[in-house]
Amino acid sequence: MSGNVRLLSDTLAAAKEEGRSALIAYLPAGFPTVDGGIEAVKAAIEGGADVVEVGLPHSDPVLDGPVIQTADDIALRGGVRIADVMRTVREAHAATGAPILVMTYWNPIDRYGVERFTAELAEAGGAGCILPDLPVQESALWREHAEKHGLATVFVVAPSSKDERLAEITAAGSGFVYAASLMGVTGTRASVSSQAEDLVRRTRATTDTPVCVGLGVSNPAQAAEVARFADGVIVGSAFVKRMLDAPDAAAGVEAVRALAGELAKGVRGQV
Repeated sequence: MSGNVRLLSDTLAAAKEEGRSALIAYLPAGFPTVDGGIEAVKAAIEGGADVVEVGLPHSDPVLDGPVIQTADDIALRGGVRIADVMRTVREAHAATGAPILVMTYWNPIDRYGVERFTAELAEAGGAGCILPDLPVQESALWREHAEKHGLATVFVVAPSSKDERLAEITAAGSGFVYAASLMGVTGTRASVSSQAEDLVRRTRATTDTPVCVGLGVSNPAQAAEVARFADGVIVGSAFVKRMLDAPDAAAGVEAVRALAGELAKGVRGQV
């Protein structure tokens, strides 16, 4: 069974042909429950997201700020497992036809087994993985199995990345490059870092792979700002916060759908 790396590439290319950035949403699996998380992913796509990253909840999420840490804690206390992450990918992709990636730290994959994880993700219809803490120089085993199963390998670059390092990272990755707009953890912010545009420019000098920007984008105006220079706009904490603030699970799903619609207008410059 081959994964959906081609679907991911085609989706990003289609957005570019429309003269806009793609909207990429992030939501953790198992939050507020496994079923509720699946409904939220579907709502994000139905609302206007082109791609969704499904987070694999982790007890030590070094890149994630307090909002996503709170959601991860709820999911972990609810007993979420990797099988639930795969189910989330499978059911969301089957219902929407959209590319679904998993965002995960390396330790859970290493413990689960690289071959097992990639095979199951491909079988579920997944498009690939975002691996924020896997060093490129230690990624050969992962990339071998991901390529075999038709999965994208998305690495993260940061404003601190030197040009030589950017070239090394982009040469090894596929699908898109995740450009972290600032040094720090995920979260909503009043403004998007000015470092983001320079990072995209420097990253594009090393690759034709789309460059998508995350960390700090939370509203349509910020999405429009980033969409001017990035191939994709990644939003996570704002979606999770809407769900955390909702009075119940059903309202949380509708809040995700509404935010996706607002951000979809943002990436199209309709704000």
